[in-house]
Amino acid sequence: MSEFLVIVESPAKAKTIERYLGKKYKVKASMGHVIDLPKSQMGVDIERQFEPKYITIRGKGPVLKELKTAAKKAKKIFLAADPDREGEAIAWHLAHSLDVDVNSDCRVVFNEITKDAIKDSFKHPRPINKDLVDAQQARRVLDRLVGYNISPLLWKKVKKGLSAGRVQSVALRLIIDREKEIQKFEPEEYWTIGAEFLKGKSMFEGSFYGINGKKAELKSESEVQNILKQIKDNKFKVVSVTKKERKRNPAPAFITSSLQQEAARKLNFRAKKTMMLAQQLYEGIDLGKEGTVGLITYMRTDSTRISEVAQGEASRYIETEYGKEYLKTEAKKEKKQTNAQDAHEGIRPTSVLREPNTLKEFLSRDQLRLYKLIWERFVASQMSPAVMDTMSVDLDNSGVIFRATGSKVKFPGFMKVYVEGTDDQVEEKDRLLPDLKEGDEILKKDIEPKQHFTQPPPRYTEARLVRTLEELGIGRPSTYAPTLDTIQKRGYVSLDNKRFVPTELGEIIHELMLEFFPDIIDVEFTAKMEQDLDNVEDGKKNWVKIIDDFYQEFELHLKKAEQEMQEIEIKDEPAGEDCELCSSPMVFKMGRYGKFMACSNFPDCRNTKAIVKEIGVKCPNCKDGNIIERKSKKRRIFYGCDNFPECEFLSWDKPIARSCPKCDSLMVEKKLKKGIQVTCTECDYKEAQQS
Repeated sequence: MSEFLVIVESPAKAKTIERYLGKKYKVKASMGHVIDLPKSQMGVDIERQFEPKYITIRGKGPVLKELKTAAKKAKKIFLAADPDREGEAIAWHLAHSLDVDVNSDCRVVFNEITKDAIKDSFKHPRPINKDLVDAQQARRVLDRLVGYNISPLLWKKVKKGLSAGRVQSVALRLIIDREKEIQKFEPEEYWTIGAEFLKGKSMFEGSFYGINGKKAELKSESEVQNILKQIKDNKFKVVSVTKKERKRNPAPAFITSSLQQEAARKLNFRAKKTMMLAQQLYEGIDLGKEGTVGLITYMRTDSTRISEVAQGEASRYIETEYGKEYLKTEAKKEKKQTNAQDAHEGIRPTSVLREPNTLKEFLSRDQLRLYKLIWERFVASQMSPAVMDTMSVDLDNSGVIFRATGSKVKFPGFMKVYVEGTDDQVEEKDRLLPDLKEGDEILKKDIEPKQHFTQPPPRYTEARLVRTLEELGIGRPSTYAPTLDTIQKRGYVSLDNKRFVPTELGEIIHELMLEFFPDIIDVEFTAKMEQDLDNVEDGKKNWVKIIDDFYQEFELHLKKAEQEMQEIEIKDEPAGEDCELCSSPMVFKMGRYGKFMACSNFPDCRNTKAIVKEIGVKCPNCKDGNIIERKSKKRRIFYGCDNFPECEFLSWDKPIARSCPKCDSLMVEKKLKKGIQVTCTECDYKEAQQS
């Protein structure tokens, strides 16, 4: 008989932890929550201080029965759910179900699933933290009050299947507000003047800066022409040379939001996929002879703090692999995120010695790519700053000043391993200038004025939206991915070129929320509510008082909405063709994956079909059909013949209408990391890459 019973959330963790703890311990999995609020009703007793009505989750009865049987045989029970609010709530429910004293040392938490971390955590068990439980309970009750009151109202007034959660409503508002900004945007004209200069045989570039040492902006072509007239000849004089040494510090270890953003930028992963892969890496991967090992620390965190042990191991690795000069010389104080809980560390490899290239045979391609990203970011965060030599030169001709800037990496530091990505994908490269000094005479080789127009703010990508939510204090690490997933599943937004665009349905829901529930979609109100939940976690506020203050105002808005909200009929848009089965008109409908065509004679006729998007290219296979854009089961775009299944032509790359000038075969657009390149499908013909 095992003396100790340990309960974790997942079976993957259970096997690994049992191996680490030894024969005296039996480790079982609760498979997540076993107790929760019912799905079929709100499950909150408003009259009794918002008391939650918990039930055993449907299908979890046998799991709970098995845990109770095991608990009766054990001398002591340890509850080892995840180290966050939700994990604390799971432990609390299990304690009550298994008659474990919540005030006893029954709770064990660990930030990584490694032998040392697990063994150390069992040396420091603690009671269940009721403040953490209350914070999670308050969030669940709050979300129930909002969702289970507003959603049925939307079903009644608009259509079934809609929802209106707290965080998702704010996310939708941000997307719609950005769309309005784009629609209202009026571009403004501006001009730049670029030039090429020569010193001896060395050529370098500069651009117009200003007049007589003062910076000037060019708003029109006439202003540009006045500047060009002022330049007398091709000779410019160097009037100032500024040389500086600039340090560039590494980015800190990942937190949940920065991991999602960087995985989107560098790996093209959606937030949901990133978190799924990170969960697998955290819970453990079978490494052959080494057994199952957790490869990264806990992935739901808003802290960049790194343990001294991990810092020490990283320092030894960096000194061995790169040299002492690459070691971080002083501990840079990391800027703590507003509202960061700092409950555990940033996301890092559990051992820096497990280099990504040593794990290729054990990880899937995507697991390896994410692990490599986490490993490189962590190692770089523990390295010395990069040192850049910068040079700025002002060139004068008749009072017209052009400026040339150059830089080169003097010492790569952390950049030897990793450089943080940006939403605009601008890479810092060496831009070298010749050796220039004041008084030098430089020749102008070429000059080119260019007209530009200011651009509207960009639509939100997943990465940009996560960053904005985080900056505004909306949601928490565990909520970002589900929020983005929900607004897409409900049909409130669609993705166009990986950017969020609100749908007609999304705009309707937003307008209703704005009119009847302004607090729910108010950014400041929602951020304050998150802060209040944090205060509950810290033991500074009572959760019932927070919910009561919210509900008194919310109830008034709810009663008004029930009385005054008008029913809205979302009319189906005619598709311009008839159903081939019953000859009724086809209409466009909005589904989970965007628009599709359906018969207007539903439910008598259930004919549906995808919207065909032709690309203006004839099929090279059957010569008769047209190439159309299709989507795979995983929503990946590919191209096929509209005569399918008679013609089985398909291509992941987009075919173009031109034939290869070399062999007359089909040419396609290949998507590369930094642009698009047109290539032949048969021979080696390639065209210059387009950005």
